[in-house]
Amino acid sequence: MRKYLMGWVLLSLLCSCQKEGKIPPINDKVDLDGPLINDTSLLYPERFLLSARASTGNPLELLKPVIITAHGYSASNFEWLEFSEYLQSKGVNVSRVLLGGHGRDYADFKKATWHDWQVPIIEEYNKLVAQGYRNISMAGSSTGGPLLLEMLMSKRIDVSQLKNVFLIDPIVIPSNKILTLAPVVGGTVLDYTTSELDKGEEGYWYKYRPQESLRQLNTLTQHVRKQLEGEATFPSTVKLYVWHDNADGAADPGGSAAILKGVPDATVTVVTSNLHVFTRLKGRSQTTAADYELQTKTFNEIYEKVK
Repeated sequence: MRKYLMGWVLLSLLCSCQKEGKIPPINDKVDLDGPLINDTSLLYPERFLLSARASTGNPLELLKPVIITAHGYSASNFEWLEFSEYLQSKGVNVSRVLLGGHGRDYADFKKATWHDWQVPIIEEYNKLVAQGYRNISMAGSSTGGPLLLEMLMSKRIDVSQLKNVFLIDPIVIPSNKILTLAPVVGGTVLDYTTSELDKGEEGYWYKYRPQESLRQLNTLTQHVRKQLEGEATFPSTVKLYVWHDNADGAADPGGSAAILKGVPDATVTVVTSNLHVFTRLKGRSQTTAADYELQTKTFNEIYEKVK
């Protein structure tokens, strides 16, 4: 009984909205959750996806390093904008994938499964391989991390052209324990939660998180932990690098230990930061010189591994 009582207390403290079966108060002019604001990549995929750009067919171009990025839960490919600009300035192609069910409206986000989130990553990789690219890496932030881990441990792609995987603050064990309650409470008490966004983040993140999507995130992280603890294997030909900040409010540092248990050859770096996905600074209302120094340092470390 005490365990369930604590659960209700957590819900009351962590959820700013408790409405049953109702659509949240979406501001269509501002919120990504509404029908008016959609992710730009849906209209102009060639600006985001390497596979959608006109290829020159130049053999040298096909040998250049490519990094496919996967963003986090309730986010968009905006999360990798700074990374893309930095790496492309150094001659590395970056393909910023929009997860399935994201970047549209609340209804699409609500009905999408974690398998749906994963599909565009697989599709972009397969398209690039078919086009002849032979030096491909992947980078995942937050929920993008377990999506990439699951994809590779479940052998959903042919990894012959995949060289590296880079994870920034992957959510393998959520810091917010409300996720473990999502399947219990369902829609009876918690229909959605509200995420407070900085002004610069509006239109790039979902403000309202339906309990259905929280359940999907919980299912995904549980599934990946079982894979890491069980007989599923990460491909030995792919190098795995993980960065985790020491004060992450979303991804429990224990997730890195779980990754090392399942992938002993992985390289884990703990950095000093309290920003979840510390490599994304654009849109935040408060940043420091140390934040930018760490961002650049991490971008350079990734560049050195793919160049």
